[in-house]
Amino acid sequence: MYGKAFAPEYQGALTTLSVNSSLTDVLAAGTEQLRAAERAGKPGEAARSGLAVAEAHRRLGRVEDADRAWKASYRAARQASDVPAMAWALWSGGTLARQRGAFRLARRLLQLAADLGERGGDIVVRGYSLAGLAETGRIQGDYEAVGRLHEQLLAEARRRGEARHTVWALEGIAQMHRNTGDYDTAYALFEESAEIAARADDRRGHAWALRGMADVVSVRDGDTERALELLSEAEATCRAMRLSSALAYNHKMRGNVLYRAGRYAEARALYEQALAEFREMSEPRGEALSRLGLAKSLARLGRDRAETAAELAELAGALERIGLQHARKMVARAYDELGIPDAGVAEARPAEVTR
Repeated sequence: MYGKAFAPEYQGALTTLSVNSSLTDVLAAGTEQLRAAERAGKPGEAARSGLAVAEAHRRLGRVEDADRAWKASYRAARQASDVPAMAWALWSGGTLARQRGAFRLARRLLQLAADLGERGGDIVVRGYSLAGLAETGRIQGDYEAVGRLHEQLLAEARRRGEARHTVWALEGIAQMHRNTGDYDTAYALFEESAEIAARADDRRGHAWALRGMADVVSVRDGDTERALELLSEAEATCRAMRLSSALAYNHKMRGNVLYRAGRYAEARALYEQALAEFREMSEPRGEALSRLGLAKSLARLGRDRAETAAELAELAGALERIGLQHARKMVARAYDELGIPDAGVAEARPAEVTR
């Protein structure tokens, strides 16, 4: 049995904030409490208020502000000798690093956060940090290495009745099944995560689950309209909560769904929109994946084959620089799909990879 979802990153005077609070409200409240704590000379409270500020900035796509905020939170926590607060700040920094495509830095910060969480006796930040490490590996395509960690974290979350973490773990495992072509298992896991999130009032987790369901409905069933309906429902939540990154990934997925349906002009428009959104928030992985979808759409709309081949070759390099192990296989699939010589790119994997 799961309780109502909560947001452990909203701490100190901000514990009354809901997991579903709009990010603009979180930012306003966090900034107010942060300034008050600084005036009162309370570094521990400043660290915890600053964590909410960092997370609001990150989720709004304001990466430079987020970077300054998590570092300030860490300095305040260290000044207060508050080990758990130090761990939370490092978790925020590691999550931001992953969002920016700096996977090596993300792993280092998240491991430090997990170690400090254990040392400070905060099992929640330890769990969140280990989850961040698992997600980093999954995004890079290292499924064998992180699959067991996902399963371990899912078991721990189920045992403690933590709905939000259960939803996260289910969605991560579902994504790995989807990316390796096991669509039925992926759909069942996305559906379970959507149900748990809805019962726990975790609107963010519910939106991500709906997006995963839409992807499978599109690729497995060819049900374009149902997929678009699910994405529209998820988009409403993303807009209400100002979830910039989730909204951009929603738009990219809508482009994927339209592309699969042969509606290439509509897909192009969605990929262009997602590309602009990812560039605005400096999220290189989303940017590269949007560029790949856009290149495929333009090719279908008659773009010169040599220009498409050059774009795909550039994208292969960009994705590898980000650190995605499956990058060459993703691009190879595009070469094959479009009937363009693969210019030496490694052979494609059986299933298309998405996020």
